[in-house]
Amino acid sequence: MDPILLEYAWVLVVLIVLEGLLATDNAVVMAVMVKHLPKPQQKKALFYGLVGAFVFRFGALFMITFLVNIWQIQALGAAYLLIISAKNIYDKVTHSQKDHPDKKPRKQSGFWMTVFKVELADIAFALDSMLAAVALAVTLPELGDFHIGGINGGQFVVMLLGGMIGLIMIRFAARQFVVLLEKYPTLETAAFLIVGWVGVKLVVLTLAHPSLLIIPETFPHSTVWKTTFWIVLLVLAVGGYALAVVKQRLKR
Repeated sequence: MDPILLEYAWVLVVLIVLEGLLATDNAVVMAVMVKHLPKPQQKKALFYGLVGAFVFRFGALFMITFLVNIWQIQALGAAYLLIISAKNIYDKVTHSQKDHPDKKPRKQSGFWMTVFKVELADIAFALDSMLAAVALAVTLPELGDFHIGGINGGQFVVMLLGGMIGLIMIRFAARQFVVLLEKYPTLETAAFLIVGWVGVKLVVLTLAHPSLLIIPETFPHSTVWKTTFWIVLLVLAVGGYALAVVKQRLKR
């Protein structure tokens, strides 16, 4: 195989693995958002969310140099995830149906509002993964003499393919998380804690943005932070799952 094509293939594999890792926390957020919908609508909401996410990411690749400078996008995404996490956990603690048998169930978002929320969540995640994709792709030698959105055509295709495969992975992973949440309802609290922790991740990215530099720009990509993030995420996921299984067995 041509050395340049081999290098492109290797970077594409790395991008797919990267998107797969990012898909874990993204998928939990998506699953929690669509869980309240009827099953047929859950699949539709995830599908429409996937289509919208693809359109957004495709367009964003053309504007990446502009979007990189807008730290407010990540800040809004962080605030959004932290708010829905705190609100849902608060509602569960203070408005439990067992403690308030006469209380009417809390009104849930309709189908299109849920799709809209899924889109917002993906936009919040998108910049981080796209910036990582750009950082990897620009290390490749240019392939061809055409450019798209200021990026070499070959590099653009690699980023686009990596993003498309990553989105498909997120969609199917989200569906599996929905099934898991339906089987173990008490796992939802752990899921919202994970949503909040992902919000913290976006806060860290925002604080390290070149326009702010409240914390060092390299910190979000440091071994210390990445290790901390994944350890806490695993503790929340494994601990929440174990607790949910125990509670489910005690009910039988």
